[in-house]
Amino acid sequence: MPIAQGEGASIMKLRTPTLDDIAWLPRLGWDGKFRDIESVTFGPILAPSNVHMTEGLLIERLSTLPTYAVLFSAAFPDKQINRRNIEMALATFERSIVSGVAPFDRWVEGDEAAIDEPAKRGFALFNGRANCSQCHSGWAFTDGSFHDIGVASGEEIGRGRYFPSSVKLKYAFKTPTLRDVSRRGPYMHDGSLATLQAVVDLYNKGGIDRPSRSELIKPLGLTETEKADLIAFLGTLSDEGELAAKAPAAVVREN
Repeated sequence: MPIAQGEGASIMKLRTPTLDDIAWLPRLGWDGKFRDIESVTFGPILAPSNVHMTEGLLIERLSTLPTYAVLFSAAFPDKQINRRNIEMALATFERSIVSGVAPFDRWVEGDEAAIDEPAKRGFALFNGRANCSQCHSGWAFTDGSFHDIGVASGEEIGRGRYFPSSVKLKYAFKTPTLRDVSRRGPYMHDGSLATLQAVVDLYNKGGIDRPSRSELIKPLGLTETEKADLIAFLGTLSDEGELAAKAPAAVVREN
């Protein structure tokens, strides 16, 4: 299902963002409404369209489980199961979700055989004519900012909800990390594109031409071979399974 199902038969408006490397990402949520990981915690829990639970009921249920009572007592000075401690506990766990070593990482460390020639050409395109790296920058492949890439329409206006006078922030959504991207379809804030091929096709066309569309977004004129090379490169950003599980901290993360 492209979009998660909430309470009853209700469907969420937005696709759930990945938690990969969330510890290093500023302002969370597709529209940036959360200032940090802790502030996200009770949003979905209390939302009528999501978990639809009260704070009191959650605390009551956790308090009746002996294991949680022991764990909270050991973790927090006040030994309490309360809202702040629940926020910190969940946030601490989420900060441990770190993308593993990918073929791309081995390649940039000097292993020329880690990725194939199409992927290497794709990386050149990513940083060159395709202009992807303008937004998908850094080791996490995100600038942590918000852009209208010419996809959204209707009432979901992204960051523009909080800055209604801004032309550029209307339909602007957070740049997602590209770590493990080949495993995370469907794509975009609303799950509207099923494959990476569809994503690359959209960028190649330039999306909806409108005042809010980022000046970085424009028709690219990529050939079918170039699009395939770009997708090959994106495939090298997924970790290597068992290797990553054994050494998740092998890639040093810096702010």
